[in-house]
Amino acid sequence: MSLRPFHLAFPVHDLAVARQFYGDILGCDEGRSSDHWVDFNFFGHQLVAHLDPVARSVSTHNPVDGKEVPVPHFGVVLTMSQWEELARRVDAAGIAFGIAPHVRFKGEIGEQATMFFYDPSGNALEFKAFGDDASIFAR
Repeated sequence: MSLRPFHLAFPVHDLAVARQFYGDILGCDEGRSSDHWVDFNFFGHQLVAHLDPVARSVSTHNPVDGKEVPVPHFGVVLTMSQWEELARRVDAAGIAFGIAPHVRFKGEIGEQATMFFYDPSGNALEFKAFGDDASIFAR
């Protein structure tokens, strides 16, 4: 069975700002759009930014390997080289990391590179990479 694209629709305060962030900074190609939403190719998945000028991000944090992880959040498991390149692009764009790029669970099952940052509407994103993709669901 091949992996099928995931679909996620989420609120943003400003579509032009979302286009700049997801398109220019994260490198996501734009698909269809209207005055109220924009489709992005989010690393092969369908991400749809819906305009909601009054939406406010709601989150809590849960401890994971000594860091306070924002909940909710979304993101993608990248290859290590893609993850490293994205970390450089985000840093060069001056975007503050909520959790700076680092290796979590070092030396343990499920060791992974991870980073968290927020889009301009306050949506938390996590990007991670594994040295071996077989470790993604390891227990």
